[in-house]
Amino acid sequence: MNPNLVGPLTLLKSGPIDFDHATITLPLYKGTVTSTGRAIYYVLTDVSDKSLADALGLNFSAKLKFANAGPGTGVNGSNPAATLPARQAHTTADLSLQFDNGTVDFSPKQAVTPGKAPNYFPPKAFQPGSVGDSDYTPLVFVQDQGVVYNAPVVAYDVTDTEIDFCDGDPDYTKVHDKVAAICPSAGTVTLRLTAGFSFGKPVWYLSTDASDPLPAALEQANFAPALQNTRVGGDDGAFSAVERIFSFANGPTNVADGIVNPQRQGLNSALNGEGGPLNVLGGIPHVATDYSPLWDFNLGVWTDDAIQKGYRSRVNEEFQILGLVQRGFVTGPGGKPWGSTGLIVDCPIVHRFL
Repeated sequence: MNPNLVGPLTLLKSGPIDFDHATITLPLYKGTVTSTGRAIYYVLTDVSDKSLADALGLNFSAKLKFANAGPGTGVNGSNPAATLPARQAHTTADLSLQFDNGTVDFSPKQAVTPGKAPNYFPPKAFQPGSVGDSDYTPLVFVQDQGVVYNAPVVAYDVTDTEIDFCDGDPDYTKVHDKVAAICPSAGTVTLRLTAGFSFGKPVWYLSTDASDPLPAALEQANFAPALQNTRVGGDDGAFSAVERIFSFANGPTNVADGIVNPQRQGLNSALNGEGGPLNVLGGIPHVATDYSPLWDFNLGVWTDDAIQKGYRSRVNEEFQILGLVQRGFVTGPGGKPWGSTGLIVDCPIVHRFL
């Protein structure tokens, strides 16, 4: 009876979803980077203020406040003097954002070369299709509002005419690799969605940025170096800006070419061209109170014992995974203890199917 609890629910309400093509069309915003004077194009997906989230149709994430609290610590605390994971900006007279710094180079060509079968992951080589400078992060603290937005960049240092791909077929040397169509004259951009799960519920989310070139290449996302300043671990505790996401290196794959295994999941399967990895997200709005678009990447490996006993299967919720870890059927890479890899992926939630 309450769609917030059971039933399909769109969470990112600022634009329509195309359910046939797994895309969402969002408002396209244009700002300026002070350090370069160049134009920058971005979308808004999440904000740390509940009233603004409701007014703009964005996801509310209270945790984003802590992305502007510091100092940052770098990956796994490696750099105590690191800067904050949020850039600074202010609104201008024309109501656009003026970013202090942070740029993205969209000219590289995204590429991933799978490893040798049957271990397609880790890949032999990889290259993200968009690379941010050392200051770039999708998070921005708007000083005159006192709030943190998740504002992934989809184009930089181009004119409206150069990225006029209203009918699709964009030039990926100029725009984000998840762009299906971009139309500055209409003020919209259409982005492809990724399938996953959260507490047993199938979901769609956006993969926009990552703190490391490997997940950025795998997810067709921006490599955002400044996200490395996000403090990982402690996802459910006070002062944490992150929530956990779970992926598997060696989940079930298709049994034969052209025959789909309904238990298929993981990076081996994805790199073999069988579909997305079907990652498992932690808390999302209306399911938990600790949602953040910043996901602390936990990578699992099914043990030989679990595989021999036939326990390896598709999993779809956090506590199920942690139970498998507790029983010794899933470990970290190389048999190491389960836990954070220190990598951050920016994946705003879009829609919940159940």
